[in-house]
Amino acid sequence: MISFALINEKGGSGKTTLAVNIASYFALYKNQKVLLVDMDPQGQSGKALGLNVRELDNTVFEAITGEVPIKDCIYETGIDKLSILPSNKSLIKLPIILANSTERDLKLKKVLSKLRKYDVIIIDSPPSLGLMSFNVMAAVKNIIIPVSLTYLAMDGTAEIIETIDTLKEANHLNELSIFMMIPTMYRKTRLANEILNSLYNHFPQFVSKNIIPMNVKIDEAQSFGKTIWEYSPKSKGAEILKKLAEEIWQKAKSKK
Repeated sequence: MISFALINEKGGSGKTTLAVNIASYFALYKNQKVLLVDMDPQGQSGKALGLNVRELDNTVFEAITGEVPIKDCIYETGIDKLSILPSNKSLIKLPIILANSTERDLKLKKVLSKLRKYDVIIIDSPPSLGLMSFNVMAAVKNIIIPVSLTYLAMDGTAEIIETIDTLKEANHLNELSIFMMIPTMYRKTRLANEILNSLYNHFPQFVSKNIIPMNVKIDEAQSFGKTIWEYSPKSKGAEILKKLAEEIWQKAKSKK
């Protein structure tokens, strides 16, 4: 099984868009059984796949707390071979509930370890570093960091790297590593180019070859509860995300 988590403490990095469309691409075009796990209380991954997450009683929250078996919290999507473990506002309560638990950083890992039928697990994380993000990082082997090419992006990236190192040491997560950094929200400005160059200079081994620009079709697709592959599969946005998904796929295969 291949497992990825998309992590960024700052909102607006495009992590949900990437998580949904990469998961969909692997299911549609790589014939993989994929589980998308939403650990963001906003429930955006589920919404982007057309779910009314507000009305769901069984979510990732109930799975982690043990109130409901995980198999009953997983939903099929409109895309063959893509399932989702969704979230909603109930997830906000999780840090309080787990505050005094033993191995509280490993709860999601233990729940997901019960699953055997999936080839790929992709986790969308909350836009902040805390207990839920620690659970996300502990549950996977590969961290993908979307980096919006905006002011202070480098500071956020450095903080995530420090957190990963701390978490690895505290929980003996020897296999956890940064898989890729993906520059997002690119516009042809001097600032964006300066940040991009800084990423290449500081993290040359991690920065993806493909850069994700601002794209109307990608945004439109999400607003209609569809992936780019359903909404506009021949658009420039689809071409951009296809190249990125292929880059991730090839790198993942080479790491096996």
